[in-house]
Amino acid sequence: MEHIDRKLAAGLLRIGAVLLRPDEPFTWASGWHSPIYCDNRRILSDPDLRSMVAEAFAGKVAELYPEAEIVAGVATGAIAHGALAADRLGKPFVYVRPKPKDHGTGSQIEGSLPEGAKVVVIEDLVSTGMSSLAAVEALRKAGAEVLGMVAIFTYGFDIAAQRFEEAGVRLDTLSNYGALIEEATAEGIVGQAESGLLREWREDPAGWGR
Repeated sequence: MEHIDRKLAAGLLRIGAVLLRPDEPFTWASGWHSPIYCDNRRILSDPDLRSMVAEAFAGKVAELYPEAEIVAGVATGAIAHGALAADRLGKPFVYVRPKPKDHGTGSQIEGSLPEGAKVVVIEDLVSTGMSSLAAVEALRKAGAEVLGMVAIFTYGFDIAAQRFEEAGVRLDTLSNYGALIEEATAEGIVGQAESGLLREWREDPAGWGR
């Protein structure tokens, strides 16, 4: 899909999935101060954007990983998106919990995952990469061959790129922070000064605002 990064960024802004507040930063669980908050779960409530994301995921997986046998979603944000993509691809779907259940079977991976299965992972948001790569590690421990990951959105942090490289995992995304800022600026949602602040945060997210 041509220019999916900007189209998706525009859609995220339209439905309020992305909030930009450079003058009133959000505080993340990590303690980082952030001028942006991204909630891709809102996509599920918008039929047009939901379909765009599902089609884009299916197209990207078919293009990059034609040998994929199973689609895996990272819980909880990517479960629905991954299932929708798997449905379009006609492939089985599983999802990966952050940690094993503390009751019942104690499973961390839900669904049927044969030994040696070729898996592509669907994620909704990549920030530092830790939780995304934890899902990859769980799949590998279960005997799967992880081909790569496709996510809706990434902030593009250097630390995430480093972690993915060290883990030997290819990451592709439908949209990204740069496309979002370009779209927000073009639509007049943020001015040039605010755009500068947003780019500064991207360069030093841990130290920004302190």
